[in-house]
Amino acid sequence: MTPGPGAQPKAGALPDPGGRPDPGALDAFRQEVRAWLGAALEGPFAAARGLGGPGREHEGHELRVAWERHLGAAGWTCLGWPKEHGGRDASLAEQVVFHEEYARAEAPARVGHIGEGLIGPTIIEHGTEEQKRRFLPPIRAGEELWCQGYSEPEAGSDLAGVRTRAVLDGGEWVITGQKVWTSLAHLAQWCFVLARTEPGSRRHHGLSYLLVPMDAPGVEVRPIVQLTGTSEFNEVFFDGVRTAAGNIVGRPGDGWRIAMATLGYERGASTLGQQIGFRRELAAVVATARRTGAAEDPVLRDRLIRAWLELEIMRQNALRTMTSLSAGEPGPEASIGKLYWSEWHRRLGELAQEVQGRAGLVADGPPYELNPLQRLFLFSRADTIYAGSSEIQRTIIAERALGLPRSPR
Repeated sequence: MTPGPGAQPKAGALPDPGGRPDPGALDAFRQEVRAWLGAALEGPFAAARGLGGPGREHEGHELRVAWERHLGAAGWTCLGWPKEHGGRDASLAEQVVFHEEYARAEAPARVGHIGEGLIGPTIIEHGTEEQKRRFLPPIRAGEELWCQGYSEPEAGSDLAGVRTRAVLDGGEWVITGQKVWTSLAHLAQWCFVLARTEPGSRRHHGLSYLLVPMDAPGVEVRPIVQLTGTSEFNEVFFDGVRTAAGNIVGRPGDGWRIAMATLGYERGASTLGQQIGFRRELAAVVATARRTGAAEDPVLRDRLIRAWLELEIMRQNALRTMTSLSAGEPGPEASIGKLYWSEWHRRLGELAQEVQGRAGLVADGPPYELNPLQRLFLFSRADTIYAGSSEIQRTIIAERALGLPRSPR
């Protein structure tokens, strides 16, 4: 039964006194989300269905920005944020429901996810009241987009090795350095930058967490052409770029702690929605295998079955991780999940190429038009690198979950 107009189940009403979600209220919330998305993805936004995503961030950007603002106006952004900051105080169970229904509706890939999921929660937890007033409302409304200034040419997975530096000059920080693999930097209005602010400091000491406008003089963005032919990653150069002294989150030299807090927000309820996308991709691979006859090969058939079984395991592990997060006990489960899904997705990309046969080696059209399975194969090569490489995830699991000795630094 779909709730009537204006019916909005309260997030706080969902869990019972024992902390378990009320299935009836959760189902009502699911119906509300499903009904709203079904109606919203008609008319001017019907063309937005399915647009965007990894390797396809160039698709319909202006339409997706308009969609982001439409979501914000209707109260469907920043669900987990506290109400005092424009959110809904949504429970983790509600957030999972929203992401699942969003994926099922084939709604367009979000353009504001870095602001909503990373810098927003960071500012809520660690920012000043002035920063909250300035930056949170435009994120919630979809009016300002953000990018992440962490990785550098010689400091990718080894984030503590950053060399970008910043010095305080009167009322401004002056930033000089280079960032790389900066997703959506060419579209963002703001960047949160990890920079070294204490001369002579080493590793995770002496770093600060700065908020930098991307239209400031001295910012140069150079797109990086990927295997897919698209350019959602970028190099960003800062040549004496200035940002206000107040645009620092936390204290000077406290950047490592703030940066780690940001990374802790990166893997949450949206992973369940991501898996619905994976399920759709797997279905396309299976359909292609049947069409080409590859499904008759017993080895390929076994790999297809194994991919399905592993996807089911992935979901159960993600639900277990959500339980830990809801208890406020984030641990190595997030690293286990990231390692698992990224390696699985890369293998699915390889399988996608194999079931196509020789046709998978030829672009669909000139000059370099790829079909979805070819794009899946090429872009999924990056899955085991971005958001924490597989090598780093294995180290975290070994040291924090298994208690093995720390690797030599």
